[in-house]
Amino acid sequence: MNAHRCRYRVANCTKARSPAATVLLAVIAVASLAVPAAVADSPAAPIPETEVTIKRLGFGISRMTLPAKAVERLDIRTAEIRVDGSGRKIAPFSSIIYDLDGDAWVYTVPEPLSYVREPVVVELVKEEDVYLEEGPAAGTKVVTMGVPELYGTEVGVNGE
Repeated sequence: MNAHRCRYRVANCTKARSPAATVLLAVIAVASLAVPAAVADSPAAPIPETEVTIKRLGFGISRMTLPAKAVERLDIRTAEIRVDGSGRKIAPFSSIIYDLDGDAWVYTVPEPLSYVREPVVVELVKEEDVYLEEGPAAGTKVVTMGVPELYGTEVGVNGE
């Protein structure tokens, strides 16, 4: 039974190793330490189109600047907040995102390729329009397609 344990459970084996086996194990251990980590040797600089810049503005809000290729891949689209005849602000329904606390937000576009999440207070949803009690000024560009992807980029996925 002891031979059986030694054959399958080396850690529990009570037999002494031969000197040759000990030397071989030592050589393998030293060789594994001496091998450098594999590193790609490329003359090309990192591709800036894969980097998103996130600048924290405070109060849990950030300004994100995406590479043009990312905006294209995400097919981000925008529309403007408009005003109806009575002076109420209207945003596209697709621009609204709710956080885990139930607060409503839109992503504004302060400059090309940059996005900032701003709070809104929804008064009424009517078909594809959302009437706002509070929110960005009329004429402000807001994201209408790609909103969940921007939110995930800003706050992370699963708290990461």
